[in-house]
Amino acid sequence: MKYILIFLLALTVTLPAHAQTAPFQISIEPFNIAGLEGVQSFVAGQHDGKWLILGGRLDGLHRRQPWATFDSAGQNTQMVVVDPIAQQTWSAPLASLPAGIKEQLSSTNMEFYQDGIYLYIIGGYGYSITADDHITHPVITAIKVPDVINAIVSGTSFSSYFRQVPDEQFAVTGGYLNKIYDTYYLTGGQRFDGRYNPMNNPTFTQEYTNSIRKFLIADDGTNLTVTHLATITDTINLHRRDYNVAPQIMPDGQEGLTAFSGVFQVDADLPFLNCVNIDSTGYSVNNAFSQYYNHYHCANVPLFSASANEMHNLFFGGIAQYYDSAGILVQDNNVPFVKTIARVTRTADGTMAEYKLPVEMPALLGAGSEFIRAENLPEYNNEVLKLDDITADVTLLGYIFGGIHSSAANIFWINNGTQSSASDVIFKVYLHRNQQTGADELNSQSTCTLHMQVYPNPNDGNIFLRFDLKTIIEVRLTISDGSGKKLENSILTDLNPGVNTVIRNLKNLSDGNVFYITLETPTEKATQKIIVEQ
Repeated sequence: MKYILIFLLALTVTLPAHAQTAPFQISIEPFNIAGLEGVQSFVAGQHDGKWLILGGRLDGLHRRQPWATFDSAGQNTQMVVVDPIAQQTWSAPLASLPAGIKEQLSSTNMEFYQDGIYLYIIGGYGYSITADDHITHPVITAIKVPDVINAIVSGTSFSSYFRQVPDEQFAVTGGYLNKIYDTYYLTGGQRFDGRYNPMNNPTFTQEYTNSIRKFLIADDGTNLTVTHLATITDTINLHRRDYNVAPQIMPDGQEGLTAFSGVFQVDADLPFLNCVNIDSTGYSVNNAFSQYYNHYHCANVPLFSASANEMHNLFFGGIAQYYDSAGILVQDNNVPFVKTIARVTRTADGTMAEYKLPVEMPALLGAGSEFIRAENLPEYNNEVLKLDDITADVTLLGYIFGGIHSSAANIFWINNGTQSSASDVIFKVYLHRNQQTGADELNSQSTCTLHMQVYPNPNDGNIFLRFDLKTIIEVRLTISDGSGKKLENSILTDLNPGVNTVIRNLKNLSDGNVFYITLETPTEKATQKIIVEQ
């Protein structure tokens, strides 16, 4: 017997949900360029108003059939130059490049960072003719972006503008490559070798890095040298992939990073709700904040207001365990595609909170997309935008391109390749200042320290109720049926600081299929409405 559980997060009383006058407003404007093909999970560089697009997939979500998933036919084997102003494109095949470079640059989920004129690309997963298998590429490649763009536009040779160095520590896919001051940070991700198999049959090996791999790059344009520094390892909190790691200005004014959400928790097939803050001295886990709206990699924009000492992070659509429905936070453990555009703001005292913006993506878009900044905007050295220096009423921040366009929220279990596609839509992203009419809705659950989650889904009637405690305090569990009749009202015992799990069998409690589960401490309360359908 199989049950489907839908969780509707109804209430927390520590910080009531309310609308906040927004520090700015966002609008998006879609357009298409004739001849520009859709792509998702790709690499993007830019120079002088033109983009360089490399790698990624030309299809949508990876298919359910093991023989078809991540097939070579869906690999992007073209280098594409895009001029979003003139709305022109140019392309050239990777075929003339050496095999190692060609194979890496046709893979998906590479990590990349552009430092001046050089675009550094690490890892990536895809089919390798040389290995006759799907692999995570153990290499770093440097690309001289201006010269490659000019060569593609003019139709001349570009092979001399690519250099590649093998390195087993760079066999990573689904992580993030950033920079803090002069040091590169490769955060999270995994090494995945063999054919992906959604049935979990033994056709692959998978190893999370569980780490932040730090290194220096010396590059004189001819010689590319990597010096590895001490690795930071945390098998619990850095067990993340396919997520967002955004550059930050920390409350003390220093450069840093924040690793937002990601998958999967070590002891549950659920996204992380907490985040990890990283700076030049180390890292810290923020368990006082929960991110609910944007869990997988999507286009994101960091903005810092020095005058208010506030760090804002915008996230556009993608995939998440939660979404908003008419003001109710809905938990879907199938982790669907969503339309949500959200803002996570860190204030001067380090407190973080999540807000849902009144605008959303026009369809189920954003997963595997990239934000490409408009050039010549005021920014810090780590590419965080200087919000205080953007003073015009309306400013073009940049563009969202690509990603997966899904026809329905939950397609993973039925996906045969027709339910989603790679998006070819470009969205202009505008920031609006000096307007007081906009309001962003605070997600009060983002500041609740219980971090309540219920899983799994689908379910046979047994549920696991998961929550966090900072210290051992009294926790009351109440379970009611759809009519409000209390089926359990008890004080939980044997609790510990940290993560706690309680198991209950709902189908034995009532003949109905609607339940309300409430956790209450002396200071906080969270309730979820649970619908069990046979």
